[in-house]
Amino acid sequence: MNRTTLSLIAGATALAAVTGFAAVSAPDPEAAGQRTGAAATLPVERTGLLCPRPSTSDLAETTYTSFTPVTEGADGKGTAVLRSAAQQSAPDENENENEDAEGEDEKDGETTEKGDKDAAKDDKADRPVLQLKEPGKPVSAEADGADAPALVGTADGRFASGWTAQQTTEVAAGTGRGLQGVACSAADTQFWFPGASTDDSRTDYIHLTNPDDSAAVVDIELYGKDGELETTVGEGITVKPRSAEPVLLSTLTAEKQTDVTVHVVVRSGRVGAAVQALDDETGGDWLPASADPSGRLVMPGIPKDAKAVRLVAFTPGDADVDLRVRLAAPSGLITPAGNETLHLKGGMTAAFDLGELTRGEAGSLVLTAPDGSVPVVAAVRVLRGEEGKQESAFIPAARPIETRATALDNTAKGTTLSVTAPEGGAEIKVTASAGTEGGTPQTKTYSIKPGTTQDIEAPVPAGLKGGYALTVETRSGGPVYASRTLASTEGGVPYFTVQPLPDDRGMVAVPDASEDLSVLQR
Repeated sequence: MNRTTLSLIAGATALAAVTGFAAVSAPDPEAAGQRTGAAATLPVERTGLLCPRPSTSDLAETTYTSFTPVTEGADGKGTAVLRSAAQQSAPDENENENEDAEGEDEKDGETTEKGDKDAAKDDKADRPVLQLKEPGKPVSAEADGADAPALVGTADGRFASGWTAQQTTEVAAGTGRGLQGVACSAADTQFWFPGASTDDSRTDYIHLTNPDDSAAVVDIELYGKDGELETTVGEGITVKPRSAEPVLLSTLTAEKQTDVTVHVVVRSGRVGAAVQALDDETGGDWLPASADPSGRLVMPGIPKDAKAVRLVAFTPGDADVDLRVRLAAPSGLITPAGNETLHLKGGMTAAFDLGELTRGEAGSLVLTAPDGSVPVVAAVRVLRGEEGKQESAFIPAARPIETRATALDNTAKGTTLSVTAPEGGAEIKVTASAGTEGGTPQTKTYSIKPGTTQDIEAPVPAGLKGGYALTVETRSGGPVYASRTLASTEGGVPYFTVQPLPDDRGMVAVPDASEDLSVLQR
């Protein structure tokens, strides 16, 4: 095997480690429509997603949704399956001993009653929670109460490119009541969560999900207003193979702080991670990981009727930074009065109340460090509704949509798609898929003016039945950032949840091996 082939395989292996099983094969120049010697852009052939356990409330009602957009050039075969992580977790050692003892009751090839139960249990563990039948059509499943599981899944072939999954949970009462939504994510080795809390009024869990057959070892670091918090059991947390582990943040430290930045570092293996932030008075939602530390951050799609916006930011290391704050509004970039710049001390979490920032218009928060020299992570907590009947949601700094992104579980009413192009104008195409129970896809194109945020009137499938997917594709310009808000009203409380749309990383550029061979061979 020559060095070029080895390099190509190593590159694909590295991609798989970072993106959660993402994999491609060496390109066929003719099939890819590329000349020999040029990089080919191909659909990924295998990918993985992890969904955290939705809720501990007996009143929770959860909808899981899975979808893959139609992708030109994708393999004609494949599967996309999500299964319960809890059913696939390693059994307890004592449970194994009990099973061995009871298994001695088997005689003359007859299966005992215990054996029948075990067989039924194994069959249930093998049964998918969700399995796609065809690209372009979402599927959904429902689960009630606290038994709704965390999910682990893989997709390959024609289902891998752009595979997306989402869980949406409604909790009628109690801590965290309201609408909670989160997009299932790929496994990784490092995560930042600014906006968490260890305060008595909050119940925040960091959910860790391990998709692999070996245990993962994780360290959890907490940073408050004065620097790193002293933790008691935050180091060396073991997440068993193919299992999910929720960790209550307030059990990691004796310090009670309103605003905390959580840093998850995986020592061995990899995990999926998300924070579930539940409040006694203002409901709760999921806090996804912030984009990687950067000198330029965008938090897209703050609801136009937001009653309060609280920014939480953190800069790793010792360097202080003065962040420039701007709002990308429908008319362009503006500087909020009284909040032109915000000062962050190195290694300390800072929080800033920005009030009714959007003032009835669509908006996205844009933060920049001087010359982009100091990296920052950030998120905003948003409140909607009147005092006593408020609901909360989180918007972390998002990654741009480089090619395509999808939001799931949309409804004909109560869905808002917000798109911003803070640096330059852009043209996008938005496709509404068929519904989970019927409907015909619809597509529209939109122009986003430079420096603006627009709540666009997204297409709805004709004859819609059930929920549907909205896929955003960049056509020109950019960079483009987007988020989707789901909203409803229950008992006078404005339930809502906001999910930024990360690029689905369904396509990858693969260098043609023949060009490298001509260079490397002597």
